[in-house]
Amino acid sequence: MKINEMKELLDANIVCCEENLGREVYSACGCDLMSDVLAYVKDQAVLLTGLINPQVIRTAVMMDMVCVVFVRSKTPTEEMVTLARDNGIVVMCTDKRLYEACGIIYSNGLAGNKVKS
Repeated sequence: MKINEMKELLDANIVCCEENLGREVYSACGCDLMSDVLAYVKDQAVLLTGLINPQVIRTAVMMDMVCVVFVRSKTPTEEMVTLARDNGIVVMCTDKRLYEACGIIYSNGLAGNKVKS
């Protein structure tokens, strides 16, 4: 799935790095605990979260993610946007809840990833 397709499915607003909307993504995860993202996520391209904290972008950078979607109408801070822009990470916001947003992209073909044992 391309990021721009996910944007349309989630009726999301792009915050930064719109030049990367044509990138293909193959998996996603929805989580508000960045420690869980670091511990259990592997080879994820998209992070969906409601957590507004610079650590979200730092985690995305560490995990080589290319897109962060903020749910529940959350808006990232300018510090977060700058960090994302510096690392080429697409940031978008949707008014959908985490469960709904994950369900929409999953049911449209974007798979999750098996949790590490």
